[in-house]
Amino acid sequence: MKKFLREPLFHFLLLGAALFGVWFWRRDAAGSDAGRIVVTRARIEQLATGFARTWQRPPTQQELTGLVQDFVREEVCVREAQKMGLDRDDTIIRRRLRQKFEFLTEDALEAAAPTDADLTAWMKAQPDSFCVEPRVAFRQVMFDPARRGASVEADARKALARLNSGGPAVDFAALGDSRMLPSVVELSRQSEVERIFGEKFAVRVPSLAPGAWAGPIESAYGLHLVKVTERVEGRTPALAEVREAVAREWETAQRKERSEALFRKLVGRYKVVVEPPATPTSTKAASPEKKAS
Repeated sequence: MKKFLREPLFHFLLLGAALFGVWFWRRDAAGSDAGRIVVTRARIEQLATGFARTWQRPPTQQELTGLVQDFVREEVCVREAQKMGLDRDDTIIRRRLRQKFEFLTEDALEAAAPTDADLTAWMKAQPDSFCVEPRVAFRQVMFDPARRGASVEADARKALARLNSGGPAVDFAALGDSRMLPSVVELSRQSEVERIFGEKFAVRVPSLAPGAWAGPIESAYGLHLVKVTERVEGRTPALAEVREAVAREWETAQRKERSEALFRKLVGRYKVVVEPPATPTSTKAASPEKKAS
């Protein structure tokens, strides 16, 4: 007997039996857990907190019991639905899981606070995003082609000569046709001028020399005579002026970059196979039978 107990084969069989016993015990325990629904104290506190946040008061004992029963009902339905495979190939569930995963990984994507050097480099890489637009103030008179027809340009040029004649002052606001558009525009960004008068007009006006009437300049409304009274050139601001906006965009870009890096790392764990779409079967229309002669 002692000799048998010292046999390596016996030790191997004994170890195998022990491992099988552990596996069987763990499988049985897992199976029993799958058949249990445990409503923990932490879960009950979470249910009560959610109720209080919604109704601005703690739940009564009866309401709390109802919350627990509703949770149990939900858990039963979820587990049974999973057994039936209802959670698979469901677009809404897949989208929700993706959103939840991306939300949970956001903290891991946070970058260290940017330095001034980081933000300055970011500004230089995309100057159009942070430049201060040029601003212009002007007066304008519009001539409506719908009212004047073919003479609209000639009428505008006559008025232009009169305004620049150097004679007695002319009430420019009394000239022209439209009273819906502003005749005096205070210092405004080019984008604001474009919103009112249109792109073609907004591009031309900042290039006009201040102090004299010019035109006619076309817009979506008609022909305009314009006198620029003040012009402020566009410029690239100092970092201190726009630091908050630059930092916000920098952080958004960094988060996106880190998210893409995480995705590339995760997708590397899988072998992605994209099957080509099925080629549609081309069916030729059958030619009509020839009539027998």
